[in-house]
Amino acid sequence: MSEKVSGNAFDIKIFLRLMSYAKNYKLRFFIAAISTITLAFVSAVNPYIVGITVNDFIKNQDVNQLIFYIQILSTIVFAEVILQFLFIYYANWVGQHIIRDIRAKVFRNIQSFRMSYFDATSVGRLVTRVVSDIETIANFFTQGVFMIVSDILKMLVVIVVMFVMNWRLALVALSVLPILVYATKIFQVAIKATFQDVRNEVANLNGFVQERVTGMKILQLFTREHIEYNNFKEINNKHKKAHVKTVWFYSIFFPIAEIVSSIAIGLIVWSGGYQILDSFTTLGAVIAFIKMSQMLFRPLRQIADKFNQLQMGIVSGERVFKVIDTKSFIGKEGSLDASTIKGDLNFNKVRFSYIEGEEVLKGISFQVDKGQTVAIVGATGAGKSTIINLINRFYEIDSGSISVDAIPVEDYELSSLRNQIAVVLQDVFLFSDSIYNNITLKNPKITLEEVIEASKKIGIHNFIMTLPGNYHYNVKERGVMLSSGQRQLIAFLRAYVSSPRILILDEATSSVDSHAEQMIQYATDTITKGRTSIIIAHRLATIKKADKIIVMDKGILVEEGTHKELLNKKEGYYKNLYDKQFSLELVS
Repeated sequence: MSEKVSGNAFDIKIFLRLMSYAKNYKLRFFIAAISTITLAFVSAVNPYIVGITVNDFIKNQDVNQLIFYIQILSTIVFAEVILQFLFIYYANWVGQHIIRDIRAKVFRNIQSFRMSYFDATSVGRLVTRVVSDIETIANFFTQGVFMIVSDILKMLVVIVVMFVMNWRLALVALSVLPILVYATKIFQVAIKATFQDVRNEVANLNGFVQERVTGMKILQLFTREHIEYNNFKEINNKHKKAHVKTVWFYSIFFPIAEIVSSIAIGLIVWSGGYQILDSFTTLGAVIAFIKMSQMLFRPLRQIADKFNQLQMGIVSGERVFKVIDTKSFIGKEGSLDASTIKGDLNFNKVRFSYIEGEEVLKGISFQVDKGQTVAIVGATGAGKSTIINLINRFYEIDSGSISVDAIPVEDYELSSLRNQIAVVLQDVFLFSDSIYNNITLKNPKITLEEVIEASKKIGIHNFIMTLPGNYHYNVKERGVMLSSGQRQLIAFLRAYVSSPRILILDEATSSVDSHAEQMIQYATDTITKGRTSIIIAHRLATIKKADKIIVMDKGILVEEGTHKELLNKKEGYYKNLYDKQFSLELVS
């Protein structure tokens, strides 16, 4: 999906917003600005001194005078080197610090977004925003703003010096300027549109590759390699075409600019020759004008490219600011500390829909008392996993209320509430890091000794000790070095060491072997002891010990009771589910 960018009227707003980030680095910004201004004046002095040197040496044949002017030129060149260093270093310094600030702000915002934002946004596009788009913003400062200001100042100073030296030659030199300015304007408009296409195609390419790499197992299982390769070739080809289009405009503009600047030099030599014969000017002045014309036209040839860097930065800035300005946060966050909650949980007539008008939960109500273990069962799509999302406030309910210890969850400070709720999902996610860091999530308050003690309590210490490096074993990306059962056990330990008041388990024993299932069942019994626990049950045989079972169907709570009570209902929904599952297990 392509993204539209706004027109020039909005570009000014983005430009000013980007520039506002420089206020935190006023001193370095000032050094870069002063350096480029001074450089413009110093650079223009160089050809003027060359002209004087030629005239005086030819006229007077004075070697001492020649050496004197060479020393002046050497000093000017040295000053240019110093100023160029200060300008390049501090312009880049400011640019890199600004993109560091913007990138940190974007990432902080992304971490705060509700889950509905990620449901509708490609991960590849977000990666593009955080990485390549923000990198382009760095060029906005280093190759865009500063360089354009430097070039424009240099051109203005050169024009003034030209008119001071010889207004006739100045008019001759500038006679071709309208042609080059017009060509530059056309190039700028054309290249802006093509680079917008390039940014869109980069985002599309990133999104496509990220999704296919993440889903590589599915891709290979269903032998989609050839199909996806062809799809990739098509997207890659569009990306190539967008880049080639930019090259096309460059290949037209730069030869035109070179021809125009060569014509200007030819006109200076032609007119200057006649003026020398008529004693209106000198050879030194003509040489100075040739050098100044190069100083005038070379930046003008490149300024379109610099404007392009500026425009790319603005386009990327607009995309990044869209993420920064996105209001996808939890609507109401209270200030109550949840660290002392007991764990009573209440759903009261809760209605919820991921998509407006398509309710997933239809007014469900249930109570979980402190320390109780409650199982939630039902067919796929009944709304079991949605309950997990709502307890953690990943989404906001449409109506009704959810309360903890008789206080609405909206009144608790969000991070404080989530610190008291631990979730073990069926699809366990592990980072490419050590087992220890995956368990503690780098929380400095949790020591290795505490982790070892907890792992012994839930019966997985021996398994971890069999791994190379033990607790420092790197599980690689998404935990691919471990089996699904082992990943589950790590997730159980991660939940256990956080000492939550409320524990939510999305049981996953259906996808593990019998040995891992026994270990997980033991871990479940251990970590649920004395805690308010909610188990999303897939295998009904594993929830017989639950204090209460909630049965759901199509977003409605249809039954509630203990395992024994529900089985005693002759035509009960739970009894039918249990009988079907039990008969299937017998057949298998």
